[in-house]
Amino acid sequence: MDSDNHKGVALAVSSSFFIGASFIIKKKGLKRAGASGVRAGIGGHTYLYEPLWWAGMITMIVGEVANFAAYAFAPAVLVTPLGALSIIVSATLAHFVLQERVHVLGIVGCVLCIVGSINIVLYAPQERAIVSVKDVWLLATESAFLLYVTVVAVSVLLLIFYYVPRYGHTHILIYLGICSLMGSLSVMSVKALGIALKLTIQGQNQLIYPQTYLFAFVVCICVVTQMNYLNRALDTFNTAVVSPIYYVMFTTLTIVASSIMFKDWYQQSASEMVTELCGFVTILSGTFLLHSTNANTANSSSGHSIGVYSGQPPTMAHRLSMYGIQLNSPEEMSKGDHIPLYQYDPH
Repeated sequence: MDSDNHKGVALAVSSSFFIGASFIIKKKGLKRAGASGVRAGIGGHTYLYEPLWWAGMITMIVGEVANFAAYAFAPAVLVTPLGALSIIVSATLAHFVLQERVHVLGIVGCVLCIVGSINIVLYAPQERAIVSVKDVWLLATESAFLLYVTVVAVSVLLLIFYYVPRYGHTHILIYLGICSLMGSLSVMSVKALGIALKLTIQGQNQLIYPQTYLFAFVVCICVVTQMNYLNRALDTFNTAVVSPIYYVMFTTLTIVASSIMFKDWYQQSASEMVTELCGFVTILSGTFLLHSTNANTANSSSGHSIGVYSGQPPTMAHRLSMYGIQLNSPEEMSKGDHIPLYQYDPH
């Protein structure tokens, strides 16, 4: 692994620590604000006057900046799966700081995430040399990636204008499909923008090229769309179901998009690719175990308890949509832990 990959891994891991810790800090702030005012879970906004909650927000922003920078140094197939480490940080800090017990399956899930992350880091592909944002633009305009973009655009439009009005409020995959498809394009654009800023800081000004601003525009469009439909998913379905499914779909599509655009695995052997895929599957298994443990814990606790972490996927849009205040209401917490992937609509 070259020096750029080392930097990317260090930034991605530090990002997970900051983001994982931010949810605990914000939770502490929310509890403190709720003790003296209306809780956020039932519509209160007293947390906005709580310094501890703002400290958590600043911590999250630092983590997002580190995550953004990581894409400038390392391939997306390495950076994106490492976002699962934030779940481990949240679970560990929740256990020690908030005295919220981590069960045996949760510990197993943490170990699986760590083992899978190590596999991915050890066998990660080398980042190709890019000396200008124009190089990224050439990769983005190759026929294979243009075909992928076309498929994504058509699929998203079909989902938004045909499936959302008919099945969006009953089938969770409709909203999450839109979020994941747009998310894969947002990561590619974030990576391009990160490379442009990195080269500019190094003395090779990339702000003179229109492609830099086009990538920034795509990032804005994709993130806004993700936030919109992820908020709908979180408002309609239980977070314990939304988060793991979104993580799987988003990460899988991001790896596919990165493999097509940057040809990450072009110089790797079959055994290295299989090892990386096994690491990815191991992380997915650990993530689902952590979510399962969290859902069972939330349902076995009192009606006034608030889940600390929801195993948040490693995406900026998801964390922006939650903003530390997407907490379960007492009515939601009274639901059982058996939640289908669709909801029956009598109408």
